[in-house]
Amino acid sequence: MDFDMRAFAADLCRFASTAGEEATAADFVAETLDDLGFETYAWDADAELLAGHPSFPDDLDEADVAGRKSVGGVLELGGAGTARDENGADATPTVVLNGHIDVVPAEPAAWSSDPFEPVWTEDAADGDGGGGEPTGGGETLTARGAADMKSGVAACVGAALDVRAAVEAGEIDLPAGGLRVVVEAVAGEEDGGYGAATAALANPYPFERDAAIVAEPTELRPVVATEGSLMARLELTGRSAHAATPWRGEDVLPRFEAIRGAFMDLEDERGETVTHPLYGEFPVPWPVVCGTVEAGSWASTVPATLTAEFRIGVAPGETVDEVEETFCERLDEVVAEDPWLREHPPTFERFSVQFEPSEVAVDEPIVEAARAGLVDAGLPNPEPTGATYGADSRHYVAAGIPTVLLGPGTVTEAHYPDETIAWNEVEEGRAAIAAAVGRFATDYSGASAK
Repeated sequence: MDFDMRAFAADLCRFASTAGEEATAADFVAETLDDLGFETYAWDADAELLAGHPSFPDDLDEADVAGRKSVGGVLELGGAGTARDENGADATPTVVLNGHIDVVPAEPAAWSSDPFEPVWTEDAADGDGGGGEPTGGGETLTARGAADMKSGVAACVGAALDVRAAVEAGEIDLPAGGLRVVVEAVAGEEDGGYGAATAALANPYPFERDAAIVAEPTELRPVVATEGSLMARLELTGRSAHAATPWRGEDVLPRFEAIRGAFMDLEDERGETVTHPLYGEFPVPWPVVCGTVEAGSWASTVPATLTAEFRIGVAPGETVDEVEETFCERLDEVVAEDPWLREHPPTFERFSVQFEPSEVAVDEPIVEAARAGLVDAGLPNPEPTGATYGADSRHYVAAGIPTVLLGPGTVTEAHYPDETIAWNEVEEGRAAIAAAVGRFATDYSGASAK
């Protein structure tokens, strides 16, 4: 079976694989990998396992993870699996190429076309995508998931096949134990990494994994640090009163504004005091965003209740616990200055998923291989950087698997209407990832020979 990467990406984008609806997309990927000669594996998110993981709520049950299916395809190349280390364990170097198949919901009214019917457009040199960034000339693909990150999954499949072809042609200097390449299409990344966390904690393969590349849309720049995030819900209680006599009530809105203002001041302070060498380029390195606010019950009543949900950035090197404590202390300062809040203290508690930050050293072999692969593919070799979002890489890093983000497209298109990716970038991503895997194998071979 020949692999048509363009058709594969478009077909994958046709699946409305939002949270809990990934299984049919996973089956499509598994069938494609099987037809291409991969040995395929599948796993479901494990509720019991994830309930004990810091990223996920501790009350997960099977209903929460239903339909969250992930798949992996394995290519064993050049005598893979034949070498053993001094303890008799498999000594074949194994590289995972990972991408997620879940997507965020799309609001059709905000799109110029059906979000789940891919649109190919020629020569968009003078246009831009939903994220407001130029897409460049040539052909573009517009669909939910085009950038984040079904085209990245397609690039991983293509890269693995290119590595197989290069091995068969004798173009890669393999170690004695050959090379193993795994392509993963995982579920639930947008919700904290259901598929990747399960794979990291309960290895679905009969071999160990040495390194991973996650093909998030990094504009083909190696990302070695990802930010964490605290998701916390603020609840305030006031006292209602008729709008004609507001002095008889206790309005929650000024109290909320004081708390939000204190949190934004803390954002500014942390931008100055919490430093990291890879985050100097960001105007707000550790963002604080109040994403939802719901207050009051009637226009003619003083609002007596308020619920607000915050997403708070956590720097590499910090923990979610530490940042939570910092913001709780700032909240306590606001409460101490308000007699009503002292008598009716607000709650500020975690909800949903939490993202721990993650980082690997720039001299990790997989990072160096990614940079060398970019050069081998004739592409720029930018310095490794950090990202202000979280990614599945953190699960593999936590499991002792060095991981770098490297993929086509830009995150500014992610979650936007008319989400778009320039197809030439996907082709470049395929070439860069394949070259990175080849470099990793060659360097591993050289290191083994020493």
